[in-house]
Amino acid sequence: MTSGKLRVIVVDDHTVMRAGVIALLASDPGIEIVGEAADGRAALELVDRYEPDVALIDLRMPVLDGVATTTEIVARHPRTRVLILTTYDTDADIERGVEAGAIGYLLKDTTRDQLADAIRAAARGETVLAPQVARKLVAKMRQPVQVPLTTREAEVLNAVADGLTNADIGKRLVIAEATVKTHLLRLFAKLDVNDRTRAVVVALERGLLHRPS
Repeated sequence: MTSGKLRVIVVDDHTVMRAGVIALLASDPGIEIVGEAADGRAALELVDRYEPDVALIDLRMPVLDGVATTTEIVARHPRTRVLILTTYDTDADIERGVEAGAIGYLLKDTTRDQLADAIRAAARGETVLAPQVARKLVAKMRQPVQVPLTTREAEVLNAVADGLTNADIGKRLVIAEATVKTHLLRLFAKLDVNDRTRAVVVALERGLLHRPS
């Protein structure tokens, strides 16, 4: 570290965006940009050479994307914190970035002060998330755990969706009516519902039940 400054590299395949980020941070006396790169492979070379405190990395890049780059940096240089800075905020993108080991996930509408503060927080080992990213992660965590239906449970539920009674379901599937009731009770528990109609609705909403078109 030079004169107590945080050493940072900026990685983005868009030249104008990369230059803009560097310009934003240039006026911060506590941050020093020690390198820039346009793809993940070049970023790894910079990290190997400078071992920066923080690597600001875009998600979508040629040669080696942000997720693969993050994985490599975390494995090879655990003291370098990876902070993803991207325009992409889908659940899948966020999960991939966080699972790869990024300590933070910011979007490119972040202000200069927010970005500088995020870099300092990341260097301290603190998780940094854009507000909308944090909301998506929390919402994802709150979703009920998907418990797959067995083949027989799906058959029973499809029969319920067809409007059949327990006795009719038993005849269709060649099982006892008591067995049908047992399957239904298990379905209610899995789907956290209390009646047949709700079981069908919830199973369809969660993609657990597929009806013929």
